[in-house]
Amino acid sequence: MFLKNLCVCCLCVFLIVGLPFLCLAQELEPRRWSHLPIGANFLGAGYAYTEADISLDPVLLIEDGKMELHTWAAKYIRTFELFKKSARIDLLQAYQKGRWHGLVDGVPKSVRRGGLSDSVMRFAINLYGAPPLKGEEFAAYRAKVDVETIIGTALVAQFPTGEYKDGKLINLGTNRYTFRPQLGVVHSRGKWSLELTGAVYIYTDNKDFFDGNKLKNDPLYTLQTHLVYTFRPGLWAAAGAGYGYGGESNVNGEEKDDRKENIGWAFGFGYPITPQLGVKVAYLGIRNQESIGQDSDSIGVVFSAFW
Repeated sequence: MFLKNLCVCCLCVFLIVGLPFLCLAQELEPRRWSHLPIGANFLGAGYAYTEADISLDPVLLIEDGKMELHTWAAKYIRTFELFKKSARIDLLQAYQKGRWHGLVDGVPKSVRRGGLSDSVMRFAINLYGAPPLKGEEFAAYRAKVDVETIIGTALVAQFPTGEYKDGKLINLGTNRYTFRPQLGVVHSRGKWSLELTGAVYIYTDNKDFFDGNKLKNDPLYTLQTHLVYTFRPGLWAAAGAGYGYGGESNVNGEEKDDRKENIGWAFGFGYPITPQLGVKVAYLGIRNQESIGQDSDSIGVVFSAFW
């Protein structure tokens, strides 16, 4: 019974699908504030395929832009106690291979990229609820809780470690840091959980953007919600929706009037293979609400292990 209760935690590892070409894609990840036992390790590995239609500034003379992107990613989570609260560190690294194609001044063109994407680290701590427990104490607590509210905060840091060439407009890396403060609330009642997460993407400058230009971006503000139903420990389904606004770019001091506004939706399903091993499949769709941006669809599968 103890291992079966912990199986719920095992399946919290989720592949984050990124669209690094714009570095403004909105993620929709459920169960990120779940109560986990302290002193535990989680390892996930997965694959995602993304297709996107890209709309660029007409001045660039690029039409019918499209992208196909393959992502292989690994994620590690370590949980611990901090200031008598439950906390965790997430580390994510992906390798990506993609093809971009379209009409450049009426002539078909395409480009391929392959390599590491930017590394991502997330630190999170639960401020209310989700007491720091482990072993049988954790399993006993989860077994008796029927109504629960968890409030957490986190900071995500994206590091400029990905493949980047300053003479190219399309890159897998971003050549700058991105910081993402998050605040989340989860309310669970019986088998149902409702999650709400707000975040702000804060970008440092890219001083070597496309032949030595300097790129700045305003903050991007996002809000997302998820509804999760747990059939039994480890077996669950989730549906989510999100909204992002902002991120207008500035090149060499000139505003580009390319404010981002997008809506997204996601569906996920988790299944326990064993008490220590699980699998998740997920779909993510994002639709741009402005004249410049991209519409994308991603589907992924993740295997996760717990010890």
